[in-house]
Amino acid sequence: MVRHHQPRKGSVAFSPRKRAAKETPRIKSWPQIDEPKLLGLAGYKVGMTHALVTDTDKNSPTQGMEVFTPVTVLEVPPVVVMGIRAYEKTSRGLKVITEVLADNLDQELSRKISLPKEYNKSEAIAKIQGALENTEEIRVLVHTNPKVTSVPKKKPDIFECGIGGANPEEKLNTALELLGNEVKASEIFNEGEFVDAIATTKGKGFQGVVKRWGIRIQYGKAVRAGKGRHVGSIGPWTPRRTMWTVAQAGQMGYHKRTEFNKRILKIASADEVDQINPDGGFVKYGLVKNDYVLVKGSLPGPSKRLVILRQPIRPNNKAEDIPQINYISTKSKQGV
Repeated sequence: MVRHHQPRKGSVAFSPRKRAAKETPRIKSWPQIDEPKLLGLAGYKVGMTHALVTDTDKNSPTQGMEVFTPVTVLEVPPVVVMGIRAYEKTSRGLKVITEVLADNLDQELSRKISLPKEYNKSEAIAKIQGALENTEEIRVLVHTNPKVTSVPKKKPDIFECGIGGANPEEKLNTALELLGNEVKASEIFNEGEFVDAIATTKGKGFQGVVKRWGIRIQYGKAVRAGKGRHVGSIGPWTPRRTMWTVAQAGQMGYHKRTEFNKRILKIASADEVDQINPDGGFVKYGLVKNDYVLVKGSLPGPSKRLVILRQPIRPNNKAEDIPQINYISTKSKQGV
């Protein structure tokens, strides 16, 4: 008898495929950068369009030519640094020593957290400075400002962000300068730079094994008619259990995912929204009203989804020259 072998269907790298705990992703790793600045930024996914860009890749067959490129639009109003956290190193990883909050917190934050009524900022700063000898890492708490965008919500999204610096003392000084202030995208990233995009993907609900894992639909004589969208065998007699690697139906989508080295093509201010807004606005989003970022290619998640851009943790060696954009499509996307 001839035995036919073929690779397994679907990667088990992201198992278990269950729903993300929350929509705002938590970033555990930040690159070590000596430049004193924020290492991340949050924006809201608007949608996609296409642009005519001059190809500057020296290894590309279309070098020097104009090529159409799909781009994703992110609306990135200035984020606010609302707090500082100091971490110490323990046998079980990093542990929070103390934190400092800004004294001019936005009242919209009360929708998300309980704001302190009586808070001594100077005492908290003195405490964090006194614990600097045991401090391993300094990070900041940042919140977004969705009420100024077309996203239909007022509750800010809060996330922890790394900060650049050669040592914890330098990071703390930078964080104290930024505490309570707004930070724009142009102060963190540059055009042509590569970034990592972290977001929660589109949720697709409960799906079968063919859509979820890409297994082969069984041919007609193998099973009864209309019953071929299932796994032919879920495992051997021994061991007497179903292995976790067997493709089975379940939740698909709404997972936290990181896409490495996405290129920023353009960082524009609120005065340049006419260059990007299509006729009738973006589908399921509306009009861009604030600063925006054009990222080459696609990003995880549907429109209105929070996307965090981070300094690349695995930077590639390509030159980060400023891309030349010759045309951005503003044709209405309503009929697409």
